[in-house]
Amino acid sequence: MSALVGKRRWVGALFVLPAALYLVCFQLVPVLYGFALSFTRYSPLSRTGPEPVGVDNYARLLDSSEFSQALLVTGKYVLIVLPFTVVIALGLAMLAKRPFRGVGLFRSALYVPHIVSLTAVSMVWLWIYSQNGLVNEILGLLGLQEQNWLLEEGSALNAASAMRVWKALGANMVLLLAGLQAIPTVLYEAARVDGAARWNVFQHVTLPGLRPMLTYVVAMDIVFLAQGFAEIFVLTRGGPLGSTTTVNYLIYTEAFQYNRFGSASAMAFVLFAFIVGFSFLAIRGVGGRRS
Repeated sequence: MSALVGKRRWVGALFVLPAALYLVCFQLVPVLYGFALSFTRYSPLSRTGPEPVGVDNYARLLDSSEFSQALLVTGKYVLIVLPFTVVIALGLAMLAKRPFRGVGLFRSALYVPHIVSLTAVSMVWLWIYSQNGLVNEILGLLGLQEQNWLLEEGSALNAASAMRVWKALGANMVLLLAGLQAIPTVLYEAARVDGAARWNVFQHVTLPGLRPMLTYVVAMDIVFLAQGFAEIFVLTRGGPLGSTTTVNYLIYTEAFQYNRFGSASAMAFVLFAFIVGFSFLAIRGVGGRRS
């Protein structure tokens, strides 16, 4: 009997082995190598290998106004997009939960932007924000002044944020809809019997039941938004005057334009710490409250 159990364990291990090898070779090893690289000075164009510099890369980041600005822009980007993607998606999820004619088409239409590549979506929105694009055409029809949406410091980050809100709504709506459907209907029936108002039902039944999924949505949004790159690369290239330069875009320029891989690796791990801290605060704020 014990030999049969041991054989089954080996068979199970063989099935897990390909996935484990993939994770180790293509996930864990590159992360560890990148962390080691962050303590070196290295350019792929140099004939020598990485030169150890200790914590100099991290120390320079503390004194770098460019990196501090990029970190600030990244935080602003997350704070602008996150509330809209969660609140609007929750409203859409509550609407999509109601049975009405064409609800399946409604849900599918909302989810389509999530399927399309972020780069492709950014190219479309680049035209929408252009001088002769859709937004300025609408402003012209309304008799309002046209704007250079992606060429002004005051509007570039907001314009990129609006696009990202539109892109993220579908996925968040589907997740929150699943969370809403998991709440037992008996709780709503009990609330109706007690004569609870709609807001009280939402506050004391819907939100507590939705909290695990809401926490997940917020955490994942922070992770993806803080790594914003494709939309910035396509729409603004970090401009104007660095007003849309996120940390991920700065990492790209540091590594592939200036060939400073050690410094870029250090930026990446500082960004990782930033995401962990931001996510922890958000999770405590959303999931730590009790009704």
